[in-house]
Amino acid sequence: MSETILFEKIEHVGKITFNRPEAYNSFTREMALAFQDALKKCENDEEIRAIYITANGKAFSAGQDIKDLLDPNNSVGLERIVTEHYNPIVLAINNIPKPVIAAVNGVAAGAGANIALACDIVLATESASFIQAFSKIGLIPDSGGTHSLPRLVGFQRAKALAMLGEKVSANEAETMGMIFKCLPDDSFQEQSMAIATKLSKMPTKGLAYTKELYNKGLTNDLETQLALEAEYQIKASSTFDYQEGIQAFVEKRKPNFKGK
Repeated sequence: MSETILFEKIEHVGKITFNRPEAYNSFTREMALAFQDALKKCENDEEIRAIYITANGKAFSAGQDIKDLLDPNNSVGLERIVTEHYNPIVLAINNIPKPVIAAVNGVAAGAGANIALACDIVLATESASFIQAFSKIGLIPDSGGTHSLPRLVGFQRAKALAMLGEKVSANEAETMGMIFKCLPDDSFQEQSMAIATKLSKMPTKGLAYTKELYNKGLTNDLETQLALEAEYQIKASSTFDYQEGIQAFVEKRKPNFKGK
């Protein structure tokens, strides 16, 4: 794996760390493809039951490395960057049947912001911020931003943030529903990893079904969604973890979920 992406397995958590701090963790082709590889590794490893994405340095990610676009020796244009780098990343995060946590340790701009917002649970330090920076150079939001942002903060606000490119503090992001929670800087790593660890010890298949149903619920009508809920509830009730949860409740003990 590239040095631009660090990977570590901590018990049942797959930790992925962006590691270009000198460039505010802006994405190059090498970094984007390495990130895709790390996500696949987490998806395919049955021992990994939650994925935790964070970054080294002062920024989470400043988005695309503009130097790559200006390099005359670089044959990777915007079309390939969007279709080969960011689209597969966002689809992977969306489709992996495990909870994906973004631990946003600093500024998240452009594609960096929208990759974070694609995750199932977004946590941020109090000093972090989110910027839809695309309009500042005449581009449109990519990495799923036009899909995720209006669903998180509302249509009017999403358009304004995209067009004006205004910085949103982590506290503001929490208040408007853009992210789940803002945490103190000095305890951020400990608290955010504790949430990932908690998820990694929960009924993984039930969480995967929950994730899938919420994604489908964005476009389904109520009747279709109710039918799916009935179908998935039957599937969930056939898992080991459901049986363990029921047994633990009866025996008045803490359940020992296996993710099966």
